[in-house]
Amino acid sequence: MSECVREVTDNSFDQMIINNPKPVLVDFWAPWCGPCQMIGPLIEKIAKEFEGEVEVFKMNVDQNQVIPSGLGVRSIPQLITFKNGELLETIVGSPEPQKLVELVERSLDS
Repeated sequence: MSECVREVTDNSFDQMIINNPKPVLVDFWAPWCGPCQMIGPLIEKIAKEFEGEVEVFKMNVDQNQVIPSGLGVRSIPQLITFKNGELLETIVGSPEPQKLVELVERSLDS
């Protein structure tokens, strides 16, 4: 992970995501998930492209199960945007790069 993408855990979720005034993108993933590994570079690119505007986090669902369960994360990769503690949108699976850019841009507009 780069300095643009940070790890979030069950314990730090409220502080880093819910109480964050900026739009946030959270990538729910696991090390054994092939599609998760495939979109990793795309997540990094988005984090760099929107640095300062949107914060990007990854949550390992094997190590953190409380928050993903509470959000209904049953399939990974799953990308969720939040703003001011509100869940905005969810994408399940590997999105096309343009779809992910549009998801992040909508979080800025909301």
